[in-house]
Amino acid sequence: MRKNIKLAAGFASVTALALGLTACGTSSDPASAKDKAGSADKALVVAASPTPHADILKFVKDNLAAKEGLKLEVKEFTDYVLPNTATQNGQVDANFFQHKPYLDDFNAKNKTTIVPVVDVHLEPLGVYSKSVKSLKDIKAGQTIAVPNDTTNEGRALHLLADNGLITLKDGVGTDAKLSDITDKKGLEFKELEAATVPRALNDVDAAVINGNYAIEADLSPAKDALVLEKGEGNPYANLLAVKKGNENDPRVEKLAKLLNSPEVKKYIEDTYKGSVTPAFGAAK
Repeated sequence: MRKNIKLAAGFASVTALALGLTACGTSSDPASAKDKAGSADKALVVAASPTPHADILKFVKDNLAAKEGLKLEVKEFTDYVLPNTATQNGQVDANFFQHKPYLDDFNAKNKTTIVPVVDVHLEPLGVYSKSVKSLKDIKAGQTIAVPNDTTNEGRALHLLADNGLITLKDGVGTDAKLSDITDKKGLEFKELEAATVPRALNDVDAAVINGNYAIEADLSPAKDALVLEKGEGNPYANLLAVKKGNENDPRVEKLAKLLNSPEVKKYIEDTYKGSVTPAFGAAK
């Protein structure tokens, strides 16, 4: 994961100021109570990765927020740590960049208390091949390349299992590994770093590739994948998150509603054309 040193330095100083201000105000402080009561009128500050997260938020800000009486401010981050630490420390009100397995791992390792609010979109994993045209053409004796890191390998194996290519142990979770396969159906597997899997397409019969790496390899998930992950109900859906206790902030509730609106669904479908897919159903 990339680090943004300038952002880190800037937010470190803001953190110090925020901590100082926190120390001066308590729940019994009338000024603090007044600020809390007036929070609905303040801009909701959301930390987000540039694409597609910040782009989706900017669409909401420019086209939908005013109608809901929501003031929205988007702060872009290029790493996967600062958005959570900034949310925990109160430097931002919410974040939008991660899926729940990552959030759960982050909370466990950092003793943070960040919780999901609503699923928004999926950057889908897909099965690709240069030698077969359909999943039914993948036969015993052929080789499938899969990512070798814990999160993505489990994700890849579930995608294969959901489509009948393998069978996994009952109840195996998102950290599934090759040893959890109970029936390989004659298939062989090649474990590779996620970023290198697209380059192996000429050497294997099929490969499970992350959406972002597929795009970098000039593959179109919507057109080239034999099958893609489904968005709705997917544990790897990217989500809006807040520090625990802030889920019922009226501003957060408004943003959650807008992020699951038919307008945002259409924006995602029209803009990303299958490379990013909505993780929610029809209009709410």
